[in-house]
Amino acid sequence: MLKNEKDIIRIIEQDPWMMDILKTVRTLDLPDWWVCAGFVRSKIWDTLHNFKGKTELPDIDVIYFDPEMRDEDTEKELEAKLATIHPGIPWSVKNQVRMHQVNNLAPYSSSVDAISKFPETATALGVKLDKDDSVMLAAPCGVEDVLGLKLRPTEFFSKTEERKKIFKDRIQKKNWQFIWTKIEVDYVNE
Repeated sequence: MLKNEKDIIRIIEQDPWMMDILKTVRTLDLPDWWVCAGFVRSKIWDTLHNFKGKTELPDIDVIYFDPEMRDEDTEKELEAKLATIHPGIPWSVKNQVRMHQVNNLAPYSSSVDAISKFPETATALGVKLDKDDSVMLAAPCGVEDVLGLKLRPTEFFSKTEERKKIFKDRIQKKNWQFIWTKIEVDYVNE
């Protein structure tokens, strides 16, 4: 049973595939890097649903925060480098120093600040390795929703009708409830 952040860290550290992904990303030596979103959330939900295998991911989200390398081409080069090291993985690398523009928000101050502005609290998660290969977890919106199988918008996606609509559209498009049947959606203030 998963009850807290320590339990989440434990299941990731016990997963050789996830640890291999984290070690691969660490080789890039990126500033303020994290592997985030579905990579973490799906592992938790798979575990809570007692799945024997892992749910296939559409991509592996790698984020970092580097004010010196703002060029999108750099991100594509990093994806290609990761694909060379670990082929067959759908890598997605994004420098969070520029992503606020895509999301029409004020500039982010760090990768964890960017994670806090992801659409769903259950997806606002990131992991990385410290120098001793221990998993570090970033959960700026907490872990209660992901552990409670709740889909709820983050604070930033519950304030305006436009952002609430983005959240609703994502829930429909992603169809996570088809995969993880115990999930409950809370559209907040409906």
